Amino acid sequence: MDSNFELIREQQKVSWNAISEGWKKWDTMTMDFLKPIGDEIIRVIHPKNDDLVLDIASGTGEPGLTIATMVTNGRVVITDLADHMVDIARENAINKGLKNIETITCDACDLPFDDNTFDVISCRFGFMFFPDMLLAAKEMVRVLKPGGRIATSVWNTSDKNFWVTAIMGAINKNMQMPPAIAGAPGMFRCAEDGFMKDLFEEAGFKNISQTEIYGKLNCGTADMYWAFMNEVAGPVAAALCKADDALKAKIKSDVLDTIKQKYPEKVIAVDSNGLIIYAEK
Repeated sequence: MDSNFELIREQQKVSWNAISEGWKKWDTMTMDFLKPIGDEIIRVIHPKNDDLVLDIASGTGEPGLTIATMVTNGRVVITDLADHMVDIARENAINKGLKNIETITCDACDLPFDDNTFDVISCRFGFMFFPDMLLAAKEMVRVLKPGGRIATSVWNTSDKNFWVTAIMGAINKNMQMPPAIAGAPGMFRCAEDGFMKDLFEEAGFKNISQTEIYGKLNCGTADMYWAFMNEVAGPVAAALCKADDALKAKIKSDVLDTIKQKYPEKVIAVDSNGLIIYAEK
């Protein structure tokens, strides 16, 4: 195991716990933003009524909560590394009246389940943040039943995800960011063409296919975009907490100018693009 594994895992846990309240606050906008990706994950795994489903890196609960409404004679186990996120997912399940949900805080690289347990695995935007992506993929192979289905999503290249680069570009322009730890998580870590296919093949998956899905972050205004990204995007929050008020104001001004130049219309919907990878055991 990589010597940086434990450090990366703890940094991820702290980071996602720190922004969990932001995710709760902006849950409606976030789930609307990510819904096309979740819908495609659900479409390709095609959950059956009695399936036992594992949703990994669930955050506030999706797409696991939606899947739970489809597997009324089955069950969905929702997991995340950040215990505060799991608490929110549990609260969301209760609010939706879902009884076939179980929530567990755990690491995707060390899943606390027996071999050949699950019919289906879903994992929306988790792989980029796992300390050891191959180990996580192998764990998923291990806990899937023979013939089991998996679908995951990762962000495509930066040029197709202005919703990230609009603000991170301004941060990188105005701040001297420390070099990342070797192999550290990042938004576009899995974007290279064929990366996830090769990873899944090495882990032992077969019948691998990939779909590209375009989306929009419907934030309404440039100011709303700024507020949303400050409270939901981990890398943004981590960077801006190191900036003083004057520097933060300069970055905000740059971001608002960038957004308004690209989207001069009054109602702003910022471009995104993700890849959905389907495979079988």
